Amino acid sequence: MEFPFTLNQLRYFSEVARHESMRIAAEELHVSQSAVSTAIAQLERSLHVQLFIRQRNRSVTLSPAGRRFAAKTRTFLAGAESLSEQGTLLGGTLSGRLAVGVYAPIAPFRFPRVLTTFEEQHPGVDVDLIAGDLEEIRAALVGGECAVALMYAHGLGPGFETRVLETVRPHVFVSSEHPLADRDSVHLAEFAHEPLIQLDFPFSRDYYDQLFRLVGVAPNVRYSFNDYETVRSFAAMGHGYALLNQDPTPATYSGAQLVALNLKDELPPIEVVAVWPENTRLTVRARAFVRACMDHYLPEA
Repeated sequence: MEFPFTLNQLRYFSEVARHESMRIAAEELHVSQSAVSTAIAQLERSLHVQLFIRQRNRSVTLSPAGRRFAAKTRTFLAGAESLSEQGTLLGGTLSGRLAVGVYAPIAPFRFPRVLTTFEEQHPGVDVDLIAGDLEEIRAALVGGECAVALMYAHGLGPGFETRVLETVRPHVFVSSEHPLADRDSVHLAEFAHEPLIQLDFPFSRDYYDQLFRLVGVAPNVRYSFNDYETVRSFAAMGHGYALLNQDPTPATYSGAQLVALNLKDELPPIEVVAVWPENTRLTVRARAFVRACMDHYLPEA
């Protein structure tokens, strides 16, 4: 039986459908825009149907027939990938590419070690990394830009499968010169009148705001940054205190030392999870990555 399309044509079509742009699809596929445009035109001629409606601003939208075909294409490509993986497994090794998302504040700490573990176990797999805030990684999972992610569970919402890897508690971070720096533990309310250096990420900000509400404190936000190390450096230099969960090292980019103080308050921790969309069949590569996460975080599991 001869098919009126090729796998490459379907891959190109699927990327254009996802981005509604031939230029962006070409960039994602690492091919020329003309190659994508030609493949789409050939596919439409072979199927005798218009899959896209071309817009004046050079973007494209799926036609009604294109929307139906896109849904079938995703299923077909997933099956083709599964078949390819099974063939690879017959040779005893994994190969190919795997897109992994990671929450930016986690990326510098444990993720490099997780990646090392995975690469040692599966040297034939090339990992494409997508780093961002929780909202961006969640969107990447939903949009199919990454197969699996390492992130916080907070703000994830329904529609996802998770494996809990670690539970981390919040700490107050202060300069080594701070009057309370030699304390083992503190109450968050002790910092009610001090300036806060806020980590301003979607969902993360909501979590920390919740902690302040639980202890009846309205934080005095002095500076707000969407970069984890900037928050740590400002706190280390004495510009205020920070409320964070990760506690990797006292060193900061500024050269000043940062001290992590335990909290006496009973505040909810946050879970570090491996996550993927619910009702999605993980590829063999993605399952192997989840296993590598568990090997690192939960070596006895």
